[in-house]
Amino acid sequence: MSEFAQVTIIKAANIYFDGQVTSRTLIFADGSRKTLGIMQPGEFEFGTQAAELMEILSGELDVRLPGEDGWRRVQGGESFEVPADSKFSVRVLSLTDYCCSFLS
Repeated sequence: MSEFAQVTIIKAANIYFDGQVTSRTLIFADGSRKTLGIMQPGEFEFGTQAAELMEILSGELDVRLPGEDGWRRVQGGESFEVPADSKFSVRVLSLTDYCCSFLS
């Protein structure tokens, strides 16, 4: 899906790591949420409350998920899931455009 219809967009940006990661929140009619964002090259650790599906729209990063020993390469067109109440790390190798869906 390359576009979303009938959504509410929160105007204020979510800004992390001194602006190296930014996103905007979209709320759908059914109450579900997604964020659309950009990550600059660097290494970052994120915490989650809800489970997430991270779709990498373009760019390239390595991800280390909970319970995994090593890093896994993820490129534009690929995705990964993050369990609820966990932390995960990314090493962003090139400017990365992403869509994060919060799973219930």
